[in-house]
Amino acid sequence: MDFTELDQRHMRRALELAALGQGHVEPNPMVGCVIADGDRVLAEGWHQEFGSDHAEASALAQLPPEQERAVTDTTCLYVTLEPCCHHGKTPPCTDAILRSGIRRVVMAVTDPFAEVSGRGVTQLRDAGIDVRADCLADEVRELNSPYLKLMESGQPWVIAKWAMTLDGKLATHKRRSQWISNTKSRERVHRLRGRMDAIVVGIGTVLADDPRLTARPPGPRVAIRAVLDDRGELPLDCQLIKTVHETPLLVFVGPSVKPDACQRWVDAGCELFQTSRTHALDEFLNELGRRRCTNLLVEGGAGVFGHFFDHQAVDEVHVFVAPKLVGGQQAVTPIRGKGLGEMADPIELRAPQFEVVGDDNLYIHGRLEPPTQ
Repeated sequence: MDFTELDQRHMRRALELAALGQGHVEPNPMVGCVIADGDRVLAEGWHQEFGSDHAEASALAQLPPEQERAVTDTTCLYVTLEPCCHHGKTPPCTDAILRSGIRRVVMAVTDPFAEVSGRGVTQLRDAGIDVRADCLADEVRELNSPYLKLMESGQPWVIAKWAMTLDGKLATHKRRSQWISNTKSRERVHRLRGRMDAIVVGIGTVLADDPRLTARPPGPRVAIRAVLDDRGELPLDCQLIKTVHETPLLVFVGPSVKPDACQRWVDAGCELFQTSRTHALDEFLNELGRRRCTNLLVEGGAGVFGHFFDHQAVDEVHVFVAPKLVGGQQAVTPIRGKGLGEMADPIELRAPQFEVVGDDNLYIHGRLEPPTQ
């Protein structure tokens, strides 16, 4: 369906508004709304936090009182996602639109959530409202990829993050890694953590670095911390367990771990999930999806990264490169696992972004090209 330059301009503004909700609205989608009459913008709104008014309701509330409203036959509501038509934490947005007198709605994408999924559009059209879909749909899908993936696959959006030296090492041959990146890079990492729903590391990273995996200062979200520990080696005196009553800790152990060992972690305040087989990545991701975790940050180590990449389970990558050299055949490289056999068919970042952080760190981030079927 063709859209005018004016339609696209208003939808682009709605997309900018939607992005303001990142980190605040999950597991809901980011949604923005603009109400306009031709060039004239009458009201704007976005979904600001989980449980608050949706974007359409927020924008409609910005209109003047009923007797002064400037709603005409040319007034249009632009929204990045299909208006909801069900009672959740807030009333249906379709009802608010119908009460407003607006007769034209332009939206970007249909909401895959089962309670909506085309029903919102049908309700509006049945009431005689002109609803046009797919305006800037690709851009909106890009913004809401984590939400769409969770709805469609039941698994979170997976972000891999690491810092490495110029010669591609995560740590020295003595497993020393603090600090590769500079202070400004670590600040970026804490901001990234602050909008995650879950953060995971493998047991090797816990034993080598004893991390807390918290955002400092805190961000808009408090992530579940998770450890992948097939053999049941998580020490009771690690920082993750010492802080378990401040921030949740989920321990994934393999089927061979004995019940008495599992009980020790439960008694310490951890939540335990025992998989049916070793290296059960699908069970881990499905469990996080069941908990409605939208964004998962994988922080290592190399074996965990290898497992995720071998299973094509990574959606996005954030890498900090420091101009340092450590060398060593036994030094740790970022991604172990099986890897690829041919350089002609690498895993590639789509439209990667490059930035210098602080005085000397190169920050590279981007989304991965979808795997070929």
